[in-house]
Amino acid sequence: MELVDLENHPLAEKYPVRLPVWWCRTGESGPHPDVEGCTGKTVVLRIEKKFGRIERVFAKIMRAPRELRRPLLDKNSVLWELCNGQRTFAEVCQLMNSTFHEEVSPVVHRTHAGIQVFIGLNVMRFVDNVDQIEWTTTPGEIPYGQNLSEELGFDADVDVRAGD
Repeated sequence: MELVDLENHPLAEKYPVRLPVWWCRTGESGPHPDVEGCTGKTVVLRIEKKFGRIERVFAKIMRAPRELRRPLLDKNSVLWELCNGQRTFAEVCQLMNSTFHEEVSPVVHRTHAGIQVFIGLNVMRFVDNVDQIEWTTTPGEIPYGQNLSEELGFDADVDVRAGD
């Protein structure tokens, strides 16, 4: 199925890439394209919370968690895995369409909207070419400047949501 206006889309030749954030895969494999780095498992993001001085006091009193664990839904998990900085936006759209068909129709709009949500969370961005990527996008890496515990495994097959 041909994707309407994909070749004319302003982002067609740009590369969506994950920013430095700790993430892992968990659970059973779901629908996913047969490409390297894509498993169809649930992706979980772990983001360190930054508290102000007063917030830190209340967080300590309330024993608030020091990190946010955000499990992604199935299509967003596949989108996250596909956006490794090695595929153009057009290639990501083609793979999403071939995997989910009408579920993501119109695929160009829905894929762009999904990436925009990730950009809004400051965990993804677009680059013009792969040479601009100077950070790791692999799972299980604690980003520089973040103080996350190393309690969870790399590609753990445990339910990381159970601890919340």
